[in-house]
Amino acid sequence: MFSLTTFFTQHNLFETLSPLLASADGADSTFRFWAAAVIFVGTFVIIATEKIHKTAAVLVGSALMLLFVLPVGHHEESAPQTPDPLKGAPAAVTMKVEKTADSSGKAVKLSETPQQISSAVRAAELETVEKYEKLDSYSKYVNFDVIFTLAGMMVMVNILSKTGLFQYIAIKSVKFAKGQPARTMILLVLATAFLSAFLDNVTTVLLVVPVTFVVSTQMKVSPVPFILAETMASNIGGTATLIGDPPNLLIGSMVGLNFMAFLINLAPFIVVLLLGYCAFLYFHYSKHMVVTVEQRAKIMEMDERTSITDAVTLKKAGTIMLLTILGFLVHGVFGIQPSVVAMTGAALCLAICKVNVDQMLEKIEWGTLFFFMGLFVIVQGADYAGVMEKLGSYLHFTASWHPLLIILTMMWICGLAVAIINNVSFTAVAVTIIMAFMKTVPVFQGDIPLQHLMWWGVALALCLGGNFTLFGAAANLVVVGLAAQQAGEQINFKRFAMYGVPVTIYALVLSSLYITVRYFAL
Repeated sequence: MFSLTTFFTQHNLFETLSPLLASADGADSTFRFWAAAVIFVGTFVIIATEKIHKTAAVLVGSALMLLFVLPVGHHEESAPQTPDPLKGAPAAVTMKVEKTADSSGKAVKLSETPQQISSAVRAAELETVEKYEKLDSYSKYVNFDVIFTLAGMMVMVNILSKTGLFQYIAIKSVKFAKGQPARTMILLVLATAFLSAFLDNVTTVLLVVPVTFVVSTQMKVSPVPFILAETMASNIGGTATLIGDPPNLLIGSMVGLNFMAFLINLAPFIVVLLLGYCAFLYFHYSKHMVVTVEQRAKIMEMDERTSITDAVTLKKAGTIMLLTILGFLVHGVFGIQPSVVAMTGAALCLAICKVNVDQMLEKIEWGTLFFFMGLFVIVQGADYAGVMEKLGSYLHFTASWHPLLIILTMMWICGLAVAIINNVSFTAVAVTIIMAFMKTVPVFQGDIPLQHLMWWGVALALCLGGNFTLFGAAANLVVVGLAAQQAGEQINFKRFAMYGVPVTIYALVLSSLYITVRYFAL
């Protein structure tokens, strides 16, 4: 078949045109870099200013990335021709090859030259890239493990919420505290934190906060301290597990950390942090909130059993939810992805429970799912064009530091950054930048435990940093909206920060001590 390549070769024109071709490639690379940088920064500026809904902003940004930066479509006839088949592939593909190249299951650091790597590994790399090249655009750039994990959990939570289970837990907590405001606050905080470890934070506060309004009305006390304490608790409790907070799910999926790893490395600290937080709340509010005997009597008259509207569905869906959580605990042992566990649970709930399937699917937070899909494309586009590598190079001044100091620095950078950028939006960016940074720092290269330690520190900072300001986490904005709509309480940026800043500083300081003591001192 005639081609320009054949023509140029036969007429010895390659030597003449090679400088021009190199120049064209360089110009194209420069265009991609600046286009990606403008789209990337512009999207996050729009999200931060809230001029356009965040989901609409990332979908526009992702469309622009696909049009002007990322290679789209699939090329079945093409095969990698460069010595390094991973050159130019997004980080997700590189990580996949690193995880699968070694038959023992351990991550393999790819050598710089073909001679330093076995032919079997090289063949595996080529096969992976060929499969990647055949994928459609969104399949290449969207992490559907995260998408389907969230979707599956949303379906199960929607089914459980219609049974009245969460309202039952809230009322039971209030009665167990015998109507004492400070004790009631502590139990609601603990209930919120526990639920947030296994449910989406936004879903948890949507279920608990309305009940809190009823309780505070009966007690004739302000609901603001209650709901803000619960908001902080939702972000703290969600930090304990892979599925508790979206930043953890993003980190786990992008890096390859399972549910049990999060539970072992983060949950013990979160329990200690939460107990300290509850102790502060109790001693502070026990002096500031007092109710009469009559008001306490009204609280004790509330019947939590009336909250249960569908006991049969509760038993079925509750059992499936418990089995799903068990699946999350062991999914790493069997090599099953979290999305498979979540979607299996959702499918069983829809099949076994007598619910309106269309209605349950309509209640899925589609805006959140599309936000994640657009976010993945934007981050992959920035990574493909070299923007993330460039940002990672700005952190290279820490390369000669002690690993602990590097990790603590990254933690505080991430924790402070989410004060102005939503932690979910920032996480995908931070993970990609830190991955690029660690590839250039000798102390992290090939040291998987040290790399994992970086991710534990970053996960703590991103999740706990969500309490910093009103914009730090999605749950914060939801609670503020509920307070205005249902209780007429206006919580502005300054009022939220008065609660959030001390809690976050306390959490980040203790997180730094935890990383230092557990992983370096002991």
